[in-house]
Amino acid sequence: MQEPGVIITTEGDGCKETISELREKVLVSNTMITRKITDLIEPILGELGFELVDVEYLSEHGRWVLRIYIDKVGGVTIDDCARISGEFGDLIDIKDIVRHEYVLEVSSPGLNRPLRKEADFVRVIGKKIKVRMTVPVKGRRNFSGYLKDVRDHILYIEDEVELITLSWPEIDKANLVYEFEN
Repeated sequence: MQEPGVIITTEGDGCKETISELREKVLVSNTMITRKITDLIEPILGELGFELVDVEYLSEHGRWVLRIYIDKVGGVTIDDCARISGEFGDLIDIKDIVRHEYVLEVSSPGLNRPLRKEADFVRVIGKKIKVRMTVPVKGRRNFSGYLKDVRDHILYIEDEVELITLSWPEIDKANLVYEFEN
């Protein structure tokens, strides 16, 4: 009888790993891949007049997707995305960073732009953002409000009730919230 939550491998040394251990390995591997891709393409994008906004590497609907978000002054066109996809698809394959089949997507960040770097947060001071923390703050992980300031790796967000301080290094995910005008 197999213990709940344990996967017994039949190959190799017959080791046992829990599902959470396997998830952790995949997360570490995905993080290493996105870091290597970022290190490879960010300087080249800068030379071409683009900003690297984000890199995602994840499994969606049974396939691996490498998603690269780019931006530039004046916005990104479909032709820009096609050009960057063509340039980087071969480069990533030659460097053998991703060792199995994947789909490469190059996109603009969209209206709800991801916020990753401290400079991203400085750029959107005064605008509404949504933040998910890696650990709870005041019993919550999710926050939404207007970014009032960023200083010393601390975000100051005003929600409907109070001014909240969040540590930038402990942010799991953050996005600009686009507000449509009436």
